[in-house]
Amino acid sequence: MSAPALDVEPRLRAAVDGCREELVAIRRDLHRHPELSHQEARTAQMAAERADALGFAVHSGVGGHGVTADLDSERSGPVLMLRADMDALPVLERDDGRPVRSEVDGVMHACGHDGHVAMALGAASALVALRDTWTGRVRLCFQPAEERAEGAVPMIEAGAADGVDRVLGIHLWAPLQTGRVAVTPGVLFGSADSFTLTVRGRGGHGGMPHTAVDPVVAAAQIIVALQTIVSRETSPFAPAVITLGKIAGGAAFNVIADTVEIEGTVRALEQSERERLLRRIDEIASGVAASMRAEAAFVRTAGCPPVVSDPGVAEVVRSAAVATVGEGMVDVAQPVTVGDDIACFLERAPGCYFLVGAGHPERGRVAPHHSADFDIDEACLPIGMEALVRAALDILR
Repeated sequence: MSAPALDVEPRLRAAVDGCREELVAIRRDLHRHPELSHQEARTAQMAAERADALGFAVHSGVGGHGVTADLDSERSGPVLMLRADMDALPVLERDDGRPVRSEVDGVMHACGHDGHVAMALGAASALVALRDTWTGRVRLCFQPAEERAEGAVPMIEAGAADGVDRVLGIHLWAPLQTGRVAVTPGVLFGSADSFTLTVRGRGGHGGMPHTAVDPVVAAAQIIVALQTIVSRETSPFAPAVITLGKIAGGAAFNVIADTVEIEGTVRALEQSERERLLRRIDEIASGVAASMRAEAAFVRTAGCPPVVSDPGVAEVVRSAAVATVGEGMVDVAQPVTVGDDIACFLERAPGCYFLVGAGHPERGRVAPHHSADFDIDEACLPIGMEALVRAALDILR
């Protein structure tokens, strides 16, 4: 039995307009109280309570601090997941007089996840108001630990994706001006993997290096050698990144350490490249260390595949975006080598992850994501909410 044919447009507009102040209030509340990956207890509780108040059947503690919430139309149709990530970053927010600022020292929403939760809850409210116009079931998914690529898989293992037919998600994007939406069929974000290299030598006296095996020197050679994987082994037409973000070893200026630990990340737009890069890091590190009488142990820690949008669902989202902001304000998103573990949900069911502009160039330089200066233009929130609701209604009809 299909949903009845009703004039949805004025009701949809009323639902969006009625949520504008609440969207900002939710986002600001979350921005003041950010929580790191695996610590999102307050955020999860707020999302669960609001979903419950809207009439959703709520399940908390899904794969950690994850929350799912289902609303059934009581008419047969697809199951649509609306996914929003919840975690913040270990960044000290710049105190520059902005209207809302983190109240947690050294933690801030520097990637827009506060806005993602707000838009998902706004979309949920609108879909409740329009419940007589769609079929199937809506499943809200509030996911922890996206910044560490460790939140999606535990939720999936706990059943969050069971029965899901389609997946939609939004990423607020500061490089894109507010009022614009970007959608692409295919790859949007690259894979994102983290790894650790433990370089083991033999400690000794800094004045007698010939009696020791210096892991610091071996680690330095490994760091240089790993940069050739992209510059000399990877096609310039296959974007890839190897970044070594942390190195730790040694305790005193005159002591040769036993071990040095290197932590890094790998990004690629193709799954085959992802696996090749990780394999070559292990091979090169082991070979260079061995040539210097040391050893290197490679451990692949957390990661996720590339974010790939289904062409059919992407076209639905593009049409929804055009209806929201107009044809001239909808772009084709260019793939970038950041990552997002919504990719794991998109492997389970066709879907689309799309970008909603959140930049405010009239205020000056738009700060990059993950920086202490990051901020969003809150005018982006009802735009993202409306595009999400329109796409949801098209899928659920």
